[in-house]
Amino acid sequence: MNFSNSKILLLVFAVVIVFSCKNKTTEVKNEQQKPNLLFIFADQYRQASLGFLKEDPVYTPNIDQLAKEGVFFSEAVANNPLCSPYRAMLMTGRYSLSTGVVENCNSQRTEFGNYLKKDEVCISDVLVGNGYSAGYVGKWHLDGPEPTAPDVKRIWDTWCPPDRRHGFSFWYAYGTHNRHNDPYYWTTDGGEEDKIYPKQWSALHEANVVIDYLENTENQRKPDEPFALFWSINPPHTPFKQVPERYKERYEGLSYKDVLNRPNVQFTDNHELKRGDHGVEKRLDQATDYFASVNGVDDQIGRVIEKLKEKGLYENTIIVFSADHGEMLGSQGLMHKNVWFKEAYKIPLIIHYPKKVKPKHEDLLISVPDYMPTLLGLMNLNTEIPKAVEGIDYSDVFFNKEVIRPEKQLYFGGKSFASKGDARGFRTKEYTYAVVKHESGDKFHYLYHDTIDPYQMTNIWGKDANLDAKMEKELADLLTSMNDPW
Repeated sequence: MNFSNSKILLLVFAVVIVFSCKNKTTEVKNEQQKPNLLFIFADQYRQASLGFLKEDPVYTPNIDQLAKEGVFFSEAVANNPLCSPYRAMLMTGRYSLSTGVVENCNSQRTEFGNYLKKDEVCISDVLVGNGYSAGYVGKWHLDGPEPTAPDVKRIWDTWCPPDRRHGFSFWYAYGTHNRHNDPYYWTTDGGEEDKIYPKQWSALHEANVVIDYLENTENQRKPDEPFALFWSINPPHTPFKQVPERYKERYEGLSYKDVLNRPNVQFTDNHELKRGDHGVEKRLDQATDYFASVNGVDDQIGRVIEKLKEKGLYENTIIVFSADHGEMLGSQGLMHKNVWFKEAYKIPLIIHYPKKVKPKHEDLLISVPDYMPTLLGLMNLNTEIPKAVEGIDYSDVFFNKEVIRPEKQLYFGGKSFASKGDARGFRTKEYTYAVVKHESGDKFHYLYHDTIDPYQMTNIWGKDANLDAKMEKELADLLTSMNDPW
């Protein structure tokens, strides 16, 4: 072998060594790489509208695929099934009495402290403090507008200044409005007067914004940091009719009686239930539009997932799909939310992270304050969970490790600072129990044996005195443990 051939062999050997070391370094880097987080939640999206459950007549192939590849929490509930209370619990890992957000934020509740406080430590604050770029897109609904008198029309929406955004360095959001077809947004660097009016269906436009965020062509996030992006989609919230025609076509020729297939649907208002949320007779004709909105939301989520795959981000991004509460849609003769019935109370929760977590259906009785610590645990940040958090880190369930499983999930009906009374209750694997307290002091009890009455059609309160007493005591013990003066 001549000298030149020896040099060539040595050079080849060196190149092989370099590439081998580089590949090993890359493998180590990938193994140590922090996961991204994309938390998607749709407003008023009930669990029954997950297509793979084959309950509501919806088409959700993209969400179905997330559930097939991820962990579906079949028993997830919205403990206080309203927009603002859910959001406060999600962000802080604390229950409604602790956050002070017991009802939806508006100008007549601000004086009572019904808004997210600046000194709360939110999941976004924790993630930013641990090297994440954090972004928020869509409906926020956690700030208190300037207070107004009870006899003045209440104000719902308000601008969120940068010092109240809890670490979100990318901001494309609004407080609250229901302008699905003509939305507006405030941006990261814009002031209160600088609204953007995109003239697009909100879910479509927000998907475009999220896709641009992933592309990062305008430096929406730091390219050398993992990202945590929260996307709050307003549809399928009311007004149901504001949905593109292409999604309505799937239900062309069908009436609301054709699509509302749950046996507990009543086509007239429930006047016996001591709650004020009626309107069934006036709104049920929009049921097909609700399901059309569900289809549209899934379509836009699919676009974002495709971009994650295209950018090589899919495997290392924890994708969460959930909702702030459900929708009654005629069940029990009611519309909308803020009740203990499954249609309003049970919500989707899918956590998709195939790089680390195998798919399964999980029947843990998980509550909204558990989301923050559980996600931080999954992201190897369990030591960073704030001490004030009241939820539990259940991240071990992803890896089939033993956890202490809760036996109950709290139901909390707001109005704690108003004069109209409120409600409390809980859910177990077997029963749902709720008590409504009126301003007069009268109490109305609702007890359902869910395992034999899954559509909660028969209130069994008063049928078994021992069971009634047991439920009352267990509720009293639960509320006492949470320092609830109710």
